[in-house]
Amino acid sequence: MTETAPMKMILRLARALALVALLPFPATAADWKAIEKTETYAISGTTGMELYASIGAKGPLLSGGTRAIAYTTFDLKWSRDYRAQPDGSCTLVSGKPWLTITYRLPKPAQTLPAPLAANWKRFITGMTAHEKVHGDHIRQMVDRIIATTVGVNVPDDAGCRKIREVLQTPLAEASLEQRARSNAFDREEMSPGGNVHGLILDLVNGG
Repeated sequence: MTETAPMKMILRLARALALVALLPFPATAADWKAIEKTETYAISGTTGMELYASIGAKGPLLSGGTRAIAYTTFDLKWSRDYRAQPDGSCTLVSGKPWLTITYRLPKPAQTLPAPLAANWKRFITGMTAHEKVHGDHIRQMVDRIIATTVGVNVPDDAGCRKIREVLQTPLAEASLEQRARSNAFDREEMSPGGNVHGLILDLVNGG
């Protein structure tokens, strides 16, 4: 059968689409999800002040020997596809993150009396929401890494070695930005009049 001009155009488009379908696409916020876990540490007390004192004695230990009310950590691994190109360069054609976010929060070891139980519920709900913001910062860091690394091409790198060094810069920049945002958020929330500062006052003064 003789191909007409429109038919040739359709066939070329079909072949092009077939080639595109074979190319890996970078992960986006729409096609990867973090695993979230919540761990608790036991505290005790029959008043808000006693509960807060127990948090101060048993909370997650940070660098410098200070303790936190709650803490968010993460474990991030990557599946990356580096490909040597015909011109001798190397391109990171795809990168899929495997992210686990862990929230560590206090939990009373005993049943609390009714007035204190309601007060505690408000406190822990607020603290959980605070830590979830840290989780969002971590997710946004991962999205930034995807956006700034996938598609990077390094010339004269047929063995795909140089590209791994080149990518250390955007990786470090994303990590530093995440830490700065989280630290700034904590300072704002814990300063006088801040959300966490208010939660602490309500807990201590509420019973």
